[in-house]
Amino acid sequence: MKLSIIVPAYNEERLLAATLANLNAGAKVLARRGWASELIVCDNNSTDRTADIAAAAGARVVFEPVNQISRARNAGAAAASGDWLLFVDADSLPDAALFEDLVRAMEDTSCLAGGSTLRFPPEAGLGRLPVWLWNGVSRILRWAAGSFVFCRAPAFRDAGGFSLALYAAEEIDLFRRLKRLAHRRGQRIEILHRHPLLTSARKLRLYSVREALGFMLRTALGGGKTLRRAADCHIWYDGRR
Repeated sequence: MKLSIIVPAYNEERLLAATLANLNAGAKVLARRGWASELIVCDNNSTDRTADIAAAAGARVVFEPVNQISRARNAGAAAASGDWLLFVDADSLPDAALFEDLVRAMEDTSCLAGGSTLRFPPEAGLGRLPVWLWNGVSRILRWAAGSFVFCRAPAFRDAGGFSLALYAAEEIDLFRRLKRLAHRRGQRIEILHRHPLLTSARKLRLYSVREALGFMLRTALGGGKTLRRAADCHIWYDGRR
């Protein structure tokens, strides 16, 4: 069996090297369990050293000129040759224990796709509360956070991949479709939780509470229309790092 690890990256020269080091360590966990793997970084039109850092870490670099998370992930998936796909954000640090749990899930024939609960570093302080709330929602509704998504490659393609109509919440949209597919096939979605994914809390530093709440209010009042416009999803696309 083979796992394709896909990292979408836009101007991630500050954090990408550490993420790729963790993913290369995770590949060793896979190898010990008899799995092959490949590491693919989709350079989503970066203007910094993202592509060079990825190549130096041994990743295959593909390019997506349109700055959209869904397009970057789909471009990486199109270049992948694995039986399974794993999407990891460039500011996240999956550890060896999480990879061990990932292999066990992928080896279970009843598992179609899944994700992981999250954790912020201690310095995030009260900013860790939204993550705690999200983890509960994720496990109850079986929605995976976009920072760690795994899926059987044929199922990902059958579900249509990440929606190009969305600039945010594209992972929730995908898992709604994957859940229906899993139900039809008698399989399940698994959210790993024993070893939560350590992910960056940089948005807490870069964006005010007012900005975050304003986005959520506009999204709720607009019936989700903000998710379909890049300008409205500036928290993900304005390039602040």
